[in-house]
Amino acid sequence: MTEDQVLDIDLEEDRYHRLRLIPWWDQERLFDARVMVAGAGALGNEILKQLALLGVGNIFVVDMDIIEESNLTRAVLFRKEDEGQPKAEVAARALMALNPEIRVQSFVGNIVYDVGAGVFADMDIVIGALDNREARVAINQACWQLGKPFVDGAIEIIQGVARIFCGPDGPCYECTMNAKDYELLSQRRSCALLSRDDLILGKVPTTPTTAAIIAGIQTQEAVKWLHRDREMPLLLGRGLVYDGFSNETYIVEYQRRADCPAHITLPPVQELDKSADTATVGEMLELVRSEVSPEAVLEFEREICIGLHCPHCHESEPVFRSLGKLTESEGRCPHCHELREPELTHAIYGDEDYLDRTLAEMGLPLYDIVTGRDGLERAAFLLAADRETALGCLA
Repeated sequence: MTEDQVLDIDLEEDRYHRLRLIPWWDQERLFDARVMVAGAGALGNEILKQLALLGVGNIFVVDMDIIEESNLTRAVLFRKEDEGQPKAEVAARALMALNPEIRVQSFVGNIVYDVGAGVFADMDIVIGALDNREARVAINQACWQLGKPFVDGAIEIIQGVARIFCGPDGPCYECTMNAKDYELLSQRRSCALLSRDDLILGKVPTTPTTAAIIAGIQTQEAVKWLHRDREMPLLLGRGLVYDGFSNETYIVEYQRRADCPAHITLPPVQELDKSADTATVGEMLELVRSEVSPEAVLEFEREICIGLHCPHCHESEPVFRSLGKLTESEGRCPHCHELREPELTHAIYGDEDYLDRTLAEMGLPLYDIVTGRDGLERAAFLLAADRETALGCLA
């Protein structure tokens, strides 16, 4: 090799030089990619770290929790002085310090109720790093409706699994659930359907080593998905199971359930220059009826509690919140302390006395997608005026 050749190689070298040596690698594609990571705990920390190192250019991280001291043994992005701060915000700052060339937007909130479907629609892929079934079911539903891949991961002690689901033909996450899973999911709710205050009775025991292994598989599969035109095998509809006790891995094949309730896709989504903060229920119902039929109803993708009624005191209180955000203690009557019964709705028919309430006042998140239906005829509308607020630096 001549001196000039050595000099040329040095001049070409940059942060991603070793990655570009991979024959099928497309660094520009990764830099343009938009990835949501749901969860910034042990698994999420490792996924986020790897995405940043790989130069994935647009990362949206969602987490509702704050950092505790026990997180520090399993979270490479957190420090002692970060205790008490939101995980998502601290993780975002750490990633941008790790790689200043990328953009990271944090979202402090509940992935089930606070993240609008428009955020999912704007992503190329969603990676789950969560430890509860309700969140997985919600992510699975949003991804399936919009045709987005969902890379799920789970860890416990020194075991774990990584898998990918993407519609419309294969199995989804909910296809993998059995009767016991549904039973455990229902235990989140009391007899009044309200979330139990003591939901997390204990913490899932995990190690940073297992988190790194499963996160590595998840991130690698996400990178392969983004290069899927290169015809590499993926864990699509399959799971890689890792057993740290025996150091064995094996692949499981998931079967599509014909009766799975999650296999619903949205019709083509129309963008509206409207916001959840200003668009009223009545306005949206009129729009739906102008697009679908005069008899169409406005639908929400979540159960809305519009009021609580005490069958003992006969007192009622208007609420207007997503059902899942009401806790058992909030559902108790302030007079007799008995559980009140929620009055629920997921559709608007036109005879309601709250048609002048905005969608946000009904409990819908910003940048959401609302739908309307008359029989099999459906229409879907994105509240596009919320995009900048919802996506922040990724808008």
